[in-house]
Amino acid sequence: MRRDRPIRVLIVDDSAFVRQALKGILESDPEIQVIAVASDPYVAAERIREQLPDVITLDVEMPRMDGLTFLERLMSQHPIPVVICSTLTPAGSDVALAALAKGAVEIVTKPKLGTKEFFEESRVRICDVVKSAAQARLAKSRAPAVASVAPKLTADAILPKPGSSAMIQTTDKVVVVGASTGGTEALREFLEAMPLDAPGIVIVQHMPAEFTARFAGRLEQLCRITVKEAADNDSVIRGQALIAPGNRHVLLKRSGARYFVEVRDGPLVCRHRPSVDVLFRSAARYGGKNVVGVIMTGMGDDGARGMLEMRQGGAYNIAQDEASCVVFGMPAEAIKLGAVQQVLPLGMIASEVVRRTA
Repeated sequence: MRRDRPIRVLIVDDSAFVRQALKGILESDPEIQVIAVASDPYVAAERIREQLPDVITLDVEMPRMDGLTFLERLMSQHPIPVVICSTLTPAGSDVALAALAKGAVEIVTKPKLGTKEFFEESRVRICDVVKSAAQARLAKSRAPAVASVAPKLTADAILPKPGSSAMIQTTDKVVVVGASTGGTEALREFLEAMPLDAPGIVIVQHMPAEFTARFAGRLEQLCRITVKEAADNDSVIRGQALIAPGNRHVLLKRSGARYFVEVRDGPLVCRHRPSVDVLFRSAARYGGKNVVGVIMTGMGDDGARGMLEMRQGGAYNIAQDEASCVVFGMPAEAIKLGAVQQVLPLGMIASEVVRRTA
């Protein structure tokens, strides 16, 4: 069902410029209403008492009370979906990632001046993230809403559809994973469960540029396998996971028996860059029966068509179940298309992937 009213947003940021810019961006979307702005968490608490927002955009570096402290109190007392609005500094990136671990659902980068195309892409990203956050299921469940989806490019913009003949199977298996809202913690749980000799893994997590390298570094410290941000021509090898860099598409390629990734620029696909559909189509084209696909929590349908192409090429596909998803959008769309052979709780996906790739 579509919402019978706009998504109500509270903006919390100590910068008057950012408050004004975010308000203008969000109110350009008729499905979003900015009900209040606040210069710090104390003012935000007053605004929340006056009118309960559906989503809060939150700066993490503020005077009087930092964003992380406010987030922890909010999550323990009155959970509301929170989108972290962060700078691209290393310190800002680290705090933003810590906020995701503490219950925030998404990250966006602070608006800044740029080209018309850059601003429009930023506007699309910020509005989509807020709509996605409005669907997030936190400690206190919220009725899901379906946000309208504007016309968008498909993976055709990056890579032609795979041919009818599937890639010849080899002994090496490859795992491709797509995730969005709620995906950072889902991926952490999935990768922490992977053994040292896990199959090579390639991941698309919708995340702004500059955050993916630090996200990969955080996972590298937590996991037994190696985790790194993908670079062009990186080999896909056992015991390693490659995460698509923010704002770049990543494709699975093959030369003989060697799998590797290609990192490239290109337009937004399914309103995202990197796009899960682009990765999954390349896996269908170059991996075929050698691939196990996984689609995790996230809003929208990015990855659904690519996953269907993988199944048609002989891949085995797994979707995260609704109960363990923060937003059951991407898995639901893949299931609806008939692209998925198995639906599993998050905690069971890693063991099934290992079994299927043994």
